[in-house]
Amino acid sequence: MDRRPPSPARSGGTGQLGIPTVLDRLIQPAIAQALTPIIDPTFSESSHGFRPGRSAHDAVRKVQVYVKAGFTYAVDADLSKCFARVSHDLLMARLSPHIDDKRVLRLIGRYLRAGVADEHGAIQPTSVGVPQGGPLSPLLTNVMLDDLDKELERRGHRFARYADDFIILVKSQRSGERVLASITRFLTQQLKLAVNEAKSQVAPVSECSFLGFTIIRGKIRWTDPSFREFRRRLKRYTARSWGVSMDHRFGCLRRYMRGWMNYYGISEYCRPLLDLDGWLRRRVRMCYWKQWRRCRTRVGHLIRLGAPTKHAFTCGSSRKAYWHLARTLSTQRGMTDRWLADKGPLSVRELWIAVHYPDDARPVDQ
Repeated sequence: MDRRPPSPARSGGTGQLGIPTVLDRLIQPAIAQALTPIIDPTFSESSHGFRPGRSAHDAVRKVQVYVKAGFTYAVDADLSKCFARVSHDLLMARLSPHIDDKRVLRLIGRYLRAGVADEHGAIQPTSVGVPQGGPLSPLLTNVMLDDLDKELERRGHRFARYADDFIILVKSQRSGERVLASITRFLTQQLKLAVNEAKSQVAPVSECSFLGFTIIRGKIRWTDPSFREFRRRLKRYTARSWGVSMDHRFGCLRRYMRGWMNYYGISEYCRPLLDLDGWLRRRVRMCYWKQWRRCRTRVGHLIRLGAPTKHAFTCGSSRKAYWHLARTLSTQRGMTDRWLADKGPLSVRELWIAVHYPDDARPVDQ
């Protein structure tokens, strides 16, 4: 039995995230650890999700290879609530050839049918679906969707799949529409899964996103929504109304920026990062200005930091908005870029350079 609170879905809605019990958290990883060496070698080379030695970056780079080879149209089929609609009978039939011990099969079947506790604690039976978030769920989902991989390979398609997110590369709009129609029939008739037709499309690769990236003129780029969300989070961490110390603020910024760049840093497009760095430094100056509060304190800090005395007094006594004062001559001469770098915030652009040119990157504080 597990509990399934709603969780944000990649498509923008909400899904059910399965939270296993303490005992399940011990047993399910043990089952997955024993079965992975047996089942994983049978999976397709184009399957990258939740597999040892594979990552989302591998899937994106594989798509890039196909695009450079001339497959410039994408068939983007959206599986509607894939985890929640997996047929238990079909899944167990696909597990049986890999598992000789019937006790293990019965145990997996019991997990699938164990039921879930709703928000009121009542147990609801489960006749279909795999708990999303369980330790065993990624392996079971890959087993179920391996039929899709094998079918695409049998037809000679170029594709990449990461869990329930997959993309097929073709050379024309017309062939893409044929592939989408036939794959939709296969998914609904053979695997009993639903395809969200409203969100599925055939379009040039540059107009499609896959795992937060798109391919434009053969180059990997983060999608605009991904970058907007990054900027939104940075804005939240540098909100002057957030009543925390600057050290705590810088710690949150560092962790989030490093985490974002560890994933999105494979993007070969960095033009917005220079402007983003300038915008971020201005917001940090604004936070310092709010923290200093008093006119005398502001003037004293600016003078000690090297700002001209006259400009420091003019700026320190000004009643203009924080955002405006964060870009004056005195605040920039006092709180220089180097001073801010020593205090804590990292340069997003330097993090990107460290990913692509590690030998040329300057050391960045941890």
